[in-house]
Amino acid sequence: MMSCDVERGIDAIEVEVFSNRILAIIEEMGAKLVRSSFSPNIKERQDCSVALFDEKGRAIGQAAHIPIHLGSLKGGVDAVLRDFDLDDIEEGDAFICNDAYLAGGTHLPDISIITPVFYSNGLRFFVACVGHHADVGGSVPGSISPSATSIFEEGIRIPPIKIVRRGILQDDIVRLVINNTREPEDRSLDLKVQIATNDFGVIQTKKLIEKMGLGAMEIAVEDLLIYTSRRLKKHLLALRQGSSSFTTWMDDDGLEGQTVPLTANVKIENGHLLIDFSGSGPQSRGAFNVMTTGVIATVSYAVKALLDPDLPANDGLYSVIQLKMPRGSIINPVYPAAVGARTTTCQKLAGAIFGAFAKLLEKEQIMASSHDVLAGMVFSGLSKQGDRSYVYLETIAGGNGAHSKMDGMDGAHCHITNSLNMPVEAVEHEYPLMVEEYCLINGSSGSGRMRGGMGVAREVRALSDDTTFSGRADSFITAAEGYDGGLPGSHCRIIRNYGSQNEIVMAPKQRLISLAAGERVRMETPGGGGLGDPSGRSIDDLAIDLEDQRISVARARLDYGNELTEKALKMISKSYPEWNF
Repeated sequence: MMSCDVERGIDAIEVEVFSNRILAIIEEMGAKLVRSSFSPNIKERQDCSVALFDEKGRAIGQAAHIPIHLGSLKGGVDAVLRDFDLDDIEEGDAFICNDAYLAGGTHLPDISIITPVFYSNGLRFFVACVGHHADVGGSVPGSISPSATSIFEEGIRIPPIKIVRRGILQDDIVRLVINNTREPEDRSLDLKVQIATNDFGVIQTKKLIEKMGLGAMEIAVEDLLIYTSRRLKKHLLALRQGSSSFTTWMDDDGLEGQTVPLTANVKIENGHLLIDFSGSGPQSRGAFNVMTTGVIATVSYAVKALLDPDLPANDGLYSVIQLKMPRGSIINPVYPAAVGARTTTCQKLAGAIFGAFAKLLEKEQIMASSHDVLAGMVFSGLSKQGDRSYVYLETIAGGNGAHSKMDGMDGAHCHITNSLNMPVEAVEHEYPLMVEEYCLINGSSGSGRMRGGMGVAREVRALSDDTTFSGRADSFITAAEGYDGGLPGSHCRIIRNYGSQNEIVMAPKQRLISLAAGERVRMETPGGGGLGDPSGRSIDDLAIDLEDQRISVARARLDYGNELTEKALKMISKSYPEWNF
């Protein structure tokens, strides 16, 4: 834990200017990474992140990409500093790593490239980027099997090693990595783009040092960390001091069985924050375990989102946050536990933190539970040309929880994910697949004075035989909780051949299913929880929901009552007399 409690005068304006200079560099790095990548997973879904660290491995800033990636990046930089003497880190080097146990990663598909920044004959900073590579080998296409029981099933494990040495790309390392994947060409091209992205970051960081002066920039870094720490502490002091707990539930641990608790015990005292995860379930038998770096990234996101979304994302947060993560639990597993599907656990964990904070926040700051899953579907087979394999990965958004002053967002990612969807046109251009339907789900939101956001359905048809499907999700049993009288959102579903005589509602975790040409898989994500008694919803808002077919008349009568529903229907009929309800 870093101490940033040095009493020194800090100019908040100067700190904000410096912070934005850092953000300008890493955001431009991120833009170049997206624009230059070859795989749809990075160039379309933007499943990637960049960050800047100092020579001690302290996070200075992260671009507004994927919150969970800060864990992989910080863990990677720490691993480089642990495994290499400073004399062995040279200008022109670049390191590659991904492993959860050897390199501080969160799961193997997230491959980090870490590049040192030298100035005035000394190591000063690290620029780092991470991309989610659609496949890194392992037992299933996409490298994430919910039922994996060890990390050895999840793909190639890369400790921190030099992929560039004194400016020379190590082709043997590249070949080793890419030939352990199902899409070697995409892996090769994207890794080279990551390296080039960092090279740009090195140049821009050196330009900033030259502009500011090395001594001034070092002072600015310390001031930024201290400022962040003090700003967070001020928010914590303004909250109710005391303790609060909240438990949310996962349907299972990837291998069916009992539901799994995720508990956040929050204690705020004298401007410091303790989050104790005791009471959370035991180490997952399947792939839903979360490494410490993933928990730290999740906590950082949650605290920022709840207390100060504009708070800089850097190591200054950690001086006032203490974590307790029981060894051998689902959020602190023992080697060689599988970790590939860690994102859903992190989503649920963030939801537990939000729930615990609800008792310590003012009422107008509280929101109901969001869908809190990351529903993923992976299709694989031979390309349209039949000359290579493809892996199509998609993560599907859901409904976010209602807020005291607004409805929940429809069809949005929540918490520690922030990727885009794969456009339908891109899917059908790149792969022998057809997207049959992509829509918001009528009636999926939790009703309330403010309703939750709507879940999403995405249905994909295989156009060739021997297409494989894998899927992972949660909340088939549990649902997003409402708050203060609000109703829960809908559940998740995976359906094979939806609407046909051969329709099958499948289990939430599917390892490998073989599809024939013409077969379809539909995934429906959960809606968000509602907030407040549904009887308090305004007639105008309910009328809009009915008019936009966000909810059926029958469901409205059930949740909001006949009287309120009839008034809303009369309002609609005045504007649309031809409509017949």
